[in-house]
Amino acid sequence: MARMSDPGNSALRKLNAMIPQLFRLLSLVLMLALAGGPSAAQTAGNEAPSETEAEAAVEAETAEEGNGQETKPATDATSRAFGAFQRGYYLTAMELALPRAQLGDPAAQTLLAELFAAGLGVARSMDDAAFWYKQAAEAGDASAQFKYGVMLLEGKYVEADRAKAEELMKKAADAGNAFAQFNHAQILVSEKPGDAGVLEALPYFEQAAEQGIADAQYALAQIYSNTEGVPDEKRARARAFMEKAARAGYETAQLDYAIWLIDGVGGPKDYEAGFRWMQVAAMRGNVVAQNRMAVLHINAIGTRGDPIEAAKWYIISRRAGFNDRGLDDFYQGLTEEEQKQAIEAANKFSKR
Repeated sequence: MARMSDPGNSALRKLNAMIPQLFRLLSLVLMLALAGGPSAAQTAGNEAPSETEAEAAVEAETAEEGNGQETKPATDATSRAFGAFQRGYYLTAMELALPRAQLGDPAAQTLLAELFAAGLGVARSMDDAAFWYKQAAEAGDASAQFKYGVMLLEGKYVEADRAKAEELMKKAADAGNAFAQFNHAQILVSEKPGDAGVLEALPYFEQAAEQGIADAQYALAQIYSNTEGVPDEKRARARAFMEKAARAGYETAQLDYAIWLIDGVGGPKDYEAGFRWMQVAAMRGNVVAQNRMAVLHINAIGTRGDPIEAAKWYIISRRAGFNDRGLDDFYQGLTEEEQKQAIEAANKFSKR
């Protein structure tokens, strides 16, 4: 593997470092199978509407969506359950979904699992959630396959079973679940280190990236840029995917995109844009970006030279544990007044 824009790391090492995110993603995909979940206000614990109001609202929605045409009872009951869920009528959703789930409807089973996992309308019960995720996963629901697969990998709430977890993850990935695609790709990389494993995982990274998974976009940018055997037309898209990940709020991508812009990796140099992205990452607390902001201010790269701003970022990054002897020398060369101003500016940043 070739070296990356941040010296000392390889694309493979970064990909392998992502593996722990496997478990973090479980919380990110809550309600993934549901087309638009309840509002933040509803999930924050607002008073639930009465069951009469709930039934009326759901009935009205069903009538409107049906345009007066009859629908199959099973489909109608499940869709009404989802409609109730989306409006925050969780008890109604439970009552409508439970009979369908007991009859083997995987969508209804997944909905029940979501309700139990989040404690919506019922007491939170991960045991019940795991039961229904398992039923739905075995019935072929991709979202449930992913979520139950994560549980099996983690060995929490269910007995760990890596082989079964990987089987479900691949099924969910092949069915189009974006998070499963990303995680299945990571599994492939971890099990087959080197370019060969990365290239085998590449289609799954690509599918997840195209569906907007920022982690996958970042991984894909690094793969396209650094892996031997990647076609030139794909290598040319590396910076575009790094930008997508940065714009999606992926902090490490913001740092690397800034470096790529400044160094001219994957495209022309753009010092001003690189400075702006470095500032975004630094403001969000990335310690390496904070250190680099000091360097950019010292050398007037993408901005006017400003020794006090440079010293401010030096102090902030040093307080966070980033040691840089070159910047130590720079700071010692400032006047006492300049150091005082820089300390005051760093203190204001820390209090914001």
